[in-house]
Amino acid sequence: MSSSMETTRLGTAGPVVGVQGLGCMGMSEFYGPTDTEEALATLERALELGVTLFDTADIYGSGANEELIGPFVRAHRDRVVLATKFAIERRADDPSYRGINNDPAYIRRAVDASLGRLGVDVIDVYYMHRRDPQVPLAESVGAMAELVRAGKVRHLGLSEVTGPELREAHAVHPIAALQSEWSLFARNVERTAVPVAAELGVALVPYSPLGRGFLTGAFADAGQLGADDYRRHLPQFTGANAAGNAELIAPVKKIAAERGVTAAQVALAWVQQRAEVHGLAVVPIPGTRKRTRLAENVAATGLRLSKEELAELEPIAGRVSGDRYADMSSTADARDV
Repeated sequence: MSSSMETTRLGTAGPVVGVQGLGCMGMSEFYGPTDTEEALATLERALELGVTLFDTADIYGSGANEELIGPFVRAHRDRVVLATKFAIERRADDPSYRGINNDPAYIRRAVDASLGRLGVDVIDVYYMHRRDPQVPLAESVGAMAELVRAGKVRHLGLSEVTGPELREAHAVHPIAALQSEWSLFARNVERTAVPVAAELGVALVPYSPLGRGFLTGAFADAGQLGADDYRRHLPQFTGANAAGNAELIAPVKKIAAERGVTAAQVALAWVQQRAEVHGLAVVPIPGTRKRTRLAENVAATGLRLSKEELAELEPIAGRVSGDRYADMSSTADARDV
């Protein structure tokens, strides 16, 4: 496996990025204790290894993640492709609250707040984090398009939308990237979104390509994780679901052992190869806070699985037990039926 990274383009006219990006969410919240010094070192090392797409959102740490990566982005602005998101609202008095807001006025406030926290003049890729079906999509995307014309945003992205929704949005303004969960454990995005993205030239940016760490074998049940770990609330990783799902990663471990690589690298290689399977750009954004894991993940861009190995992995997603989230109402799965 080579450590040099190939590049691809987000959308037909979007930025050129390394074929693997970095999800920064866990550097601030959700996956247990964080180490700021190591996280910042990981950002620097990622750039050295060819990672150029860095992904955050205003919800991560309630803005803290944007503030964390801001100095890094500014120090390497000509090399970093910065992606952030809006649409999920939180409340300081209720940590469990999650609201979805696609209102145009809210979008205009959200982008200014993100620009301020990041300390930059323009965001390279600005995503609608979640879709609110109560707000006409044309209105939301129209407001996002205004941000491009105002010079605050360079390219637009969507997250967790269906194929028809992607097509509708793209007709209002070109969409460079669709960010959705895509892994050996989550393949519903292939139902309608991936075919439409391939047709329109929209790149796929898979989040949680390692099944939030479950595909690596790092844990077999969320009960093994810290009390403040977000994964303790996800149905796939608890109780009987976790027990059954843990057995499904046996082929991943088998291939890894045979190839002398890690289970994480096999899982990432599978996602990377979706590009040629479906004929579109695919840039997964595995999240990590450690340089060692980063190097492991990046090395997977040079691993190619054989047809036989891909066939062994093919049945996994269809056998997964449990939903991706406790509340699936704001995901594309809920609308793509």
